[in-house]
Amino acid sequence: TMPACCDDMFLYETNKVIQIQNTRYGTIKWIFHMIVFSYVSFALLCDKRYQRKEPLTSSVHTKVKGIAEVREEILENGEEVHRVFDTADYTFPVQGNSFFVMTNFLKTKGQVRGLCPEHPTRRTLCSSDRGCKKGWLDPQSKGIQTGKCIPYKLQPPKKTCEVSAWCPTEATEEPPQPALLNSAENFTVLIKNNIDFPRHNYTTRNILPDVNITCTYHKTQNPQCPIFRLGDIFQETGYNFSEVAIKGGIMAIEINWDCNLDSWFHHCRPKYSFRRLDDKTTNESLYPGYNFRYAKYYKENNVEKRTLIKVFGVRFDILVFGSGGKFDIIALIVYIGSTLSYFGLATVFIDFLINTCSNTSCQSYCKCCECCAVNEYYYKKKCESIVEPKSTLKYVSFVDEFHIRMVEEQLLGRSLQNVKGKEIPKPLMDFTDLSRLPLSLQDAPSIPGQPEEIQLLSEEATPRSSSSPSWCQCGNCLPSQLPRSHQCLEELCCRKKPGVCITTSEPFKQLILSRRALQFLLLYQEPLLKLDADATNNQLRHCAYRCYATWRFGSKDLADFAILPSCCRWRIRKEFPKSEGQYSGFKSPY
Repeated sequence: TMPACCDDMFLYETNKVIQIQNTRYGTIKWIFHMIVFSYVSFALLCDKRYQRKEPLTSSVHTKVKGIAEVREEILENGEEVHRVFDTADYTFPVQGNSFFVMTNFLKTKGQVRGLCPEHPTRRTLCSSDRGCKKGWLDPQSKGIQTGKCIPYKLQPPKKTCEVSAWCPTEATEEPPQPALLNSAENFTVLIKNNIDFPRHNYTTRNILPDVNITCTYHKTQNPQCPIFRLGDIFQETGYNFSEVAIKGGIMAIEINWDCNLDSWFHHCRPKYSFRRLDDKTTNESLYPGYNFRYAKYYKENNVEKRTLIKVFGVRFDILVFGSGGKFDIIALIVYIGSTLSYFGLATVFIDFLINTCSNTSCQSYCKCCECCAVNEYYYKKKCESIVEPKSTLKYVSFVDEFHIRMVEEQLLGRSLQNVKGKEIPKPLMDFTDLSRLPLSLQDAPSIPGQPEEIQLLSEEATPRSSSSPSWCQCGNCLPSQLPRSHQCLEELCCRKKPGVCITTSEPFKQLILSRRALQFLLLYQEPLLKLDADATNNQLRHCAYRCYATWRFGSKDLADFAILPSCCRWRIRKEFPKSEGQYSGFKSPY
């Protein structure tokens, strides 16, 4: 034979399912299942959940082309000086997937290193040398102060602090309007984007082999063209290029690759979109637009000079993102396994309806609901309420009450008879085992024309025996033989109010006191049991105790903690007496 540990190893456990045949709940279940199935199928096909997704790796290269003519200055004779700007003039290299196009600028020509007054601002204006500090270096200043306050202009008279810097210092001016390179909206940019999916061993790019190099991107007419007109990019985002060109801005060119790499439905082409990234407000305190400075150095008469240029323009950030998916059996199995739990939503919702709409839980506000009684029946079949088994827990049952009382031992007073306790519903009786008893109950012959009468326990007071204690209501209880500290556990009558004792009823005689029935139960439970003469009464007496507890409390869980009334306990002891010694009384199973 296999060892016990191996037997436990090869055990299989499964859940017990209760099937409720109800049209309303069945309809709710199938509605939930159809909704879940539709969602799962939609996500499986539309979101391609059967594929293994991989993010792409990307590289971007850009080329900007366009020519612009700019009027730089007007000579004393009134002649205008024009300059042609080509790609090398208005584009600047930027780190990463970005490029910059100049649209406006300010020039400060002929700067040399020396001493000069700083451009007048609220920080640099002064009235005497005391307003300037030698060696003072302000991050907002154009140089280092010498401690002197000198005239900046004679008309109108202004004085500023003298600084050691590139002179003349840069003037704080607004950029020209309209922008000097306003025609830059007609510039075009070619974007070359290569992508790779290493795990799928797939590489491609956005430029098709048969691309027309004279094409220009259009959202609907030519969505795959990699050549973009700058003005069209701003038009797609709803902004005017001429307005942004004055102070500059930042624009994003988004390239989204959503690739299906399965051979039966292969598709891997980019989708372009655009949006503005910089602050669109014109509040000067927020430094709107986009600008930076750079200088061109040269020598004149062996003196180093420079031309400082403040450049305004648009920085284009190219953002590439996306993923490539290919069929994978593991991804499909994982997705199906994760979605199976969604079908349990129907069970959760229906259980919620049963639990909240049963009489036991909603009787305070759902008394008029016809479904409450049905839900209560379902609830009792589905749920079993148990209480933590504690040695201090006791249950009592009175024949003239339809409920059971649960009592904590620490709440006991002088006797169990006077303790209120917590009222709990009495479990329904299961008559399955009762049909196996050899009860010799014979139907009394009925008289034609007369209705049958059922003998009931009357509520009339019965003569009280002189030995009956004060708490007894049926007249058949006897004082306890236990020590005084434990007597309260046996001070209990079968009735709460005066009336006939339950021991006089026919069920008590047939179920509890019938020697033949009790012997049958003992042998039914243990066929090889030896009922010897000395131990028979003890065995029958304890069997009678269990029969009464099961009969009156309806559940083995409650019967284990049941306290038998004094009248019933002494009637059983009288029928099956102990040969010698004192009765031990109630013992907790825990």
